[in-house]
Formats: sequence, C-alpha cells, structure tokens
Amino acid sequence: MHDGERYGEWRGGFARMSEGVLIDAPIRLNEHELQAHWFAGDFGRNFLTRDGVRVQIVQFGTWNHEAGPDFAEASVSFDGAPPVKGCIELDTDWRDWERHGHATNEDYESVILHLFTQRGTLDFFTRTLQHRNVPQVLLDVTALTHRAPEFLPEAKLGRCVGPLRALPEEKVREILLGSAHFRLQRKAASLALLTELHGSDEALYQGLAAALGYKSNKLAFTLISQRLPLRLALRAKAETDALLFGLSGFLNAADLGEYDATARIYLRRLWEQWWPRRAQYERLTIGPGIWKMSGQRPANHPQRRLGALAQIIRHWPKMRALKEECDPAAVRRFFHELRDEYWDHHFTLTSKAGNARMALVGESRLTEILANVLFPLAVSANPERWSDYQKLPAALSNRRVEIAATRLFGESVRRHELLRSVAMQQGLLQIYEDFCMQDSSDCQRCRFPEQLARW
Repeated sequence: MHDGERYGEWRGGFARMSEGVLIDAPIRLNEHELQAHWFAGDFGRNFLTRDGVRVQIVQFGTWNHEAGPDFAEASVSFDGAPPVKGCIELDTDWRDWERHGHATNEDYESVILHLFTQRGTLDFFTRTLQHRNVPQVLLDVTALTHRAPEFLPEAKLGRCVGPLRALPEEKVREILLGSAHFRLQRKAASLALLTELHGSDEALYQGLAAALGYKSNKLAFTLISQRLPLRLALRAKAETDALLFGLSGFLNAADLGEYDATARIYLRRLWEQWWPRRAQYERLTIGPGIWKMSGQRPANHPQRRLGALAQIIRHWPKMRALKEECDPAAVRRFFHELRDEYWDHHFTLTSKAGNARMALVGESRLTEILANVLFPLAVSANPERWSDYQKLPAALSNRRVEIAATRLFGESVRRHELLRSVAMQQGLLQIYEDFCMQDSSDCQRCRFPEQLARW
C-alpha cells in the first residue's frame, strides 16, 4: 500500500466531520490594538448581540492579512445552536461598515459577526451585498485591564501539538509524506480527467493558467483558458495576448493620452487587434466582479500573469517538452529566460515603466507550477517520479502554510526543519484542510490527535 493510499484510509471519514502588565487601559484604541486584544481573548468569548441573542466564540479563527474581513475561519454559536463557520469583522466605529464599503464588497459576504466599540444613537443594521443581516456585538473596552500583547501567533495552537511533539521525527515525516502523496494523487486524478475530456495539451494549458491565477484569481484564469482554448490561442499567433486581455475585460476604451509612451503603444496594438474580434468574443468576456485586485503584490498583478500566459503559449512546443521531461532545472531555465518586451518592465497595462527587469514568473509561482501541475502529471504517467517530487525544495512558505505549521507544531525547531521541501508543505496543507478547516469545535471534537496514535 502506497503512503498516499494509507493516508487516505487512515484519514477515513474523520476529516468531515497569564496575567499581563496591569496599567490603565485607554478607552480609545486603534484598530490593530483592538484586534490584538480580541484575538488574545481579552474581551472574553461570551456576548449578547444588540438584539439579545447569546453568542459564544468557539474558534477565534486566524488573522487575515489579505483583503477582506479581519479574521477568517472563525466558528460562532448563536443561542446554543451548532457553531457556524465564517469570518469576523472588527471596527472601531459601527459606521465603518458602510464607510469602508463592506456592504457592497462580496469579500464580506462570509462575515458571520460584526464587532465594534463605538455606536451612535441611531439604529444601524449590518447588511452584506446579498442583503443578509449580520449579528452585531458592541465590545466594552473599559473591561480591558492590560496592554494588548505585542506578539500573537497567526493561529491558535492545536490540540495535536503535544502528540506530534512526542512522536519521533521519522514518524512525523512518514505522516506528512503520506498526506502529501495522497494530495498529489488527487491533483493527478483531476488533471487526468481534464486530459480525458479535452486532451493532454488542453489539460496542461488549463493547469498552468490556474496556477498563474494564484489563490485569488484561479477561477478567472480557469475561465479564460476554457473560453479561449489552446488550439484557438495558438491559431491567433501574434494576436494571442490581445485575445487574452480582451476576454479578461481589461481592454476598456480609454483616453490613452494619460499614459506613458510605452503603455500607449502597447495598449493601442492590443485594442486594434481585439476590436475586429470583439463581437465574436463579447459574450464570453470575464466580468470585473470576478477579478480580485486588492491584496496583490504589484509583481503578481493578474495583468502581468496574463502577459506570462501569452508568452507560454508562444513557446508551447518547448512547454510541452518540459511537461514530458519534468526536470525542475530545465523548467526553471525556461521560465527564467521567458521575456516580454512590455511586461518585463510594467506592473499593469497602465503603469509607468520601471528600469529593472522583472521575472514574468517568480520563483515561488514556479515552485507552485511544479508542485500542482507538472509533477502530478509526471507521477500519473510514472509513479516512480514520486521520489523526485520528494526532493523538490520549497520556496518561501505562504500564509496558509504558516498557519497550518503553527496549528500543528507551534514554534518548535522541528517545524522549520520539516517544511523545507514542497512535499512536506503539501502534506501539512492536506492535514490542515482535512482536519483543522473541517473542525468547528476549537479542536475539542477533532479526531486528528487520536488518529496520530493509530498511524
């Protein structure tokens, strides 16, 4: 039995399922101080909403450092009912919900509790974009008796920290590699289905597009690769990028006079190539509501990633050969040498040119392509490539990996040693998604700690 099969069987059905420094606390705290007090539990975990409903915070969730609500993956019980999972938003003033545009922002549709410390004399209802009423809790800052902690972890330590600490390192590695193998098999099966439905080239093309979309824009890039199939993109040749940007909805008519000379030339070419095809593709154009622009590093802007996808299409025979070989060194050389006259020096379609050249696909995204597209395809064709996958070094870890590592390992030295490879990080994410993200009991009913003894 492979480790992945063993993890899948072991995982079973369980995956579904000190005093501070005393000082006078200021009445007015900034939002970051309030968030720190909240996450540390200084306000308590039992409240009444403004309309008298009993609220118990079962899980405080995790810090959200991206666009959207302040805390994600929280779990809240209302009037003793089973916990509801969602996000929590904390504002200093009750009016900030409207002032900051949360009511018209779909990112806040997942909010299940709105907290604030100041309210006016008028009644105010917290409504989402879909007109759902969000329960409100007024926090009492006068109850605080100490400073907000200067450092808080990304997430609360899980109940599994103790059992994992007691296991020998080789056993922990075995568990992580088993879950990584299981995760790789699932990705391989998904790509195999795409291959069966659309052919090997289209499966690779759609997989690469989704990987370039990152977490925030994976759906948008997937839709573009579906609506502009590879065979049509290859046939377009020099007009490929115009079709990609046109379908994305990024080619809106605008006064080009406000942009620099390079941007004007590039945009004019795209628009002139897109205009004759606009009526043909207009029904398939991606709406602006699908794109997530906030919280992105400039170099990761989706418009730059579309530019990268256009260049990948232009070099498709080489990309196809790289898939067959799946040699990480060769893949890195290909992407490091990938060039685009415009996107080497621009963040967006309308930004000013920078002097330094920027890679179209950075090292972390390249690692994601290897882990989520090329190696799943390679292992599906030849299971012995699993040993090569285990050797793939990890790039910088992302926020989800850090949260998962905190939940399972705390700040132990073992955590940093174990997460130096892609396989270990992927295994950690699989466990986090199977157990931590499915749990609404603040670890109390999670079966992972008990499962560890049965591995």
